[in-house]
Amino acid sequence: MAVQEPVTGFAMAVVREDGRWRCSALDPAALTELDAAITELGKLRSTGAAFGLLAVDDEFFVIVRPSPRGPSLLLSDAAAALDYDIAADVLDVLRVDPPDEDDDAVWPEGDLEILTDLGLPGGELEVIVGEVDLYPDEQLQMIAQRCGFAAEFSKLLDEL
Repeated sequence: MAVQEPVTGFAMAVVREDGRWRCSALDPAALTELDAAITELGKLRSTGAAFGLLAVDDEFFVIVRPSPRGPSLLLSDAAAALDYDIAADVLDVLRVDPPDEDDDAVWPEGDLEILTDLGLPGGELEVIVGEVDLYPDEQLQMIAQRCGFAAEFSKLLDEL
């Protein structure tokens, strides 16, 4: 199940505090291990919203939002669990079986309402996830634009 080659992409933390957005890079291990992403995000000290955006191998993305009752998660393509451990880990936490290998459909799993309180209703997030002609970084850029942190998102991506 595991991808043997190094995983490419980016992992970033997004924090909103005192009405200001801030984006910072997460450890690259967050791209391959869900626990690493959750641990990294848990280290953030913020009184406002905090979540992680993971874009993996130009294939899919994961949004991770820690909370005291456990993380809220959104995996943009459930079929990624057939090839990527981190996607399989997301489905495990969500208690969702991976799709059949013969299934070509792309569909999200998890909480589509994960960013509703930040201005992105679940229906709009579902439309963004459904844009299968876009790369994950482009989908995440749309999410950043809609939530209001596009400039911070782009600046960090340029640095990475």
